Amino acid sequence: MLPGTIDLLVRKNRPRRSGPTPRDPKRTRERLLQAAFREVYRSGFQSAGLEAILAAAGVTKGALYHHFGSKEALGYAIVEEIIAPDNRGQWLRPLEDCRDPIDALIGAVQALSVRPEAVCGGCPLINLAQEMSSLDAGFRQRLATIFRNWQDGVAAALLDGQNHGKVRRDLEPAQAAGLLIAMVEGYGALAKNAQDAKVMKDGIRNIVEWLRSLRPLRGNRKRG
Repeated sequence: MLPGTIDLLVRKNRPRRSGPTPRDPKRTRERLLQAAFREVYRSGFQSAGLEAILAAAGVTKGALYHHFGSKEALGYAIVEEIIAPDNRGQWLRPLEDCRDPIDALIGAVQALSVRPEAVCGGCPLINLAQEMSSLDAGFRQRLATIFRNWQDGVAAALLDGQNHGKVRRDLEPAQAAGLLIAMVEGYGALAKNAQDAKVMKDGIRNIVEWLRSLRPLRGNRKRG
């Protein structure tokens, strides 16, 4: 998760000012979405309580259904408007116009949070995938899109790196991208289960070493 997303999870609810509050539909929707994200992250989607979300957001049930229509629609919005942008910012944005995809991916891996709240709570993407993919097609399709875009983006960057002599030619980019995702999410799951940041730190170190192995041998580097 990006630092801003983690901060969103640990942000404390601010006391509401007394007196009438000016109506701001956009801000009301944002408060609902953020409160729902925190509640779902803590409790899971199925156990997330609407009353807890409304209390945290400081809005009425009528406002919730005006903006989202249903609990499921609110959950889909969490995926599309918080989790998907977080994933793009963490993994795909660093690859845009990068000179060396291995360096960019190493940077993204080393930026993975080992803060207790992130390690103990786990990755929001995999949390929802494990909970909801077998239960709800709307969640499954939206989450699959995130995984697919993540894999495609990394694969495209590795292919470009091959064309510029930065990545081993014998590598299959899509397979390597899939393995990267599996390692990142796998170590995240292990660390969450252990409730131990050291597990994630060890995982980051191992993934970085694997990424370094994707570089061509010096004698085989493409000369520019």
